[in-house]
Amino acid sequence: MAKTKTAFFCQNCGTQYAKWVGQCSACKSWNTIVEEVIQKDVASWKTSSESTRISKPQRIKDISLEKENRLDLLDAEFNRVLGGGLVPGSLVLLGGEPGIGKSTLVLQTVLKLPLKTLYVSGEESEKQIKMRADRIASGSENCFILTETKTQHIFQQIESLQPDLLVVDSIQTLQSDFIESAAGSISQIRECAAELIKYAKETHTPVILIGHITKDGHIAGPKILEHMVDTVLQFEGDRHYVYRILRALKNRFGSTSELGIYEMQETGLREVSNPSEVLISGNREGLSGTAIAATLEGMRPLMIEVQALVSTAVYGTPQRSATGYNAKRLNMLLAVLEKRAGFKLGAKDVFLNITGGISIDDPALDLAVIAAILSSNADVPIEKNWCFDAEIGLAGEIRPIQRVEQRIQEAEKLGFSRIFISRHNKLSRAKTGIQPVLVSRIEEVVQYLLP
Repeated sequence: MAKTKTAFFCQNCGTQYAKWVGQCSACKSWNTIVEEVIQKDVASWKTSSESTRISKPQRIKDISLEKENRLDLLDAEFNRVLGGGLVPGSLVLLGGEPGIGKSTLVLQTVLKLPLKTLYVSGEESEKQIKMRADRIASGSENCFILTETKTQHIFQQIESLQPDLLVVDSIQTLQSDFIESAAGSISQIRECAAELIKYAKETHTPVILIGHITKDGHIAGPKILEHMVDTVLQFEGDRHYVYRILRALKNRFGSTSELGIYEMQETGLREVSNPSEVLISGNREGLSGTAIAATLEGMRPLMIEVQALVSTAVYGTPQRSATGYNAKRLNMLLAVLEKRAGFKLGAKDVFLNITGGISIDDPALDLAVIAAILSSNADVPIEKNWCFDAEIGLAGEIRPIQRVEQRIQEAEKLGFSRIFISRHNKLSRAKTGIQPVLVSRIEEVVQYLLP
């Protein structure tokens, strides 16, 4: 009888140790080393993981650059985030909070595809998946459901079915016979992911993995899991709101700045093709502290509503709070307003909110934030058809931004009459439906807003 072997792994990065240590030498995290049982069958490894194909080195100039044919998922938002579709042989890891709609998004996507799909579930029974499928879409003859957690049994079914697409829900429930630790442990997740990667690369079959997240918002398991896969997607949103956002945190085949927006309904998730209309409320007229910003997420222009509330600090110490916006950048803009424009906001509370429950990192949001703060401080509403699109420098200058033409076109399409941009931005043509207001200093913006 083989002796039970144990090893110590870091829960954060997956580094293996021979004995317990307090701090991981790789990621410098404290108290993340845990002991796990490992027992590998060498003979089984040789029969199951040896490949008959032998790779040979090639000159870099001899490597063909033919365009990879992507699989159309029949979902414009999903395709956009992936970079144009699903690449054959790629692994996509989709993470998100419990109940946010990860399984619903993947199931309704595969039910529409004409591809032979194997949906492996380690969390739900066939009847539960059938109930959800009947609610969100009509039945598909190409979708096969398998409730199994052992990878060896899963690969037996894969060999007989030969699917065009594999979905695993979720990676934390899988268990390999080659590792004796419990399902969801670091060694099990790493081993199961390695087996799926080997299968995907050798057969050119795309694999979608659904993953749990921790209370900190990170995908459960070793950090190496995110390095092993080709694409990491984050499905986020507030369960109390109907809108969900799909982001790419890592993408070897496309941009990581794209996002897809969905609306949760009783019949599943609906694609939101024009998010600017849902992110801007229609009752802004006469309300102070509200400004519209023309931002850019990847290739998609968005009109975002920025709300600010400036009030006297009741408890003596002023509060600075930002939702969906960088709080440090908010403090910087408040310092610029006080130093360059003369507004004394040091003794006032300032609260900032980006509507729609999304987070924006675009520097072009600065001018809209300044406008909303000035409007709330003076209790003077901004014109309904005005929008803002510029970065603010520490000297109070209005800095130019990239791809301003695309932002102006989006604002013009939604009926805005004026857009405030930097004087240093170069415009290629005269605007007919919208008037660009060119400003170079923050004092000029103040004169427009507070005449």
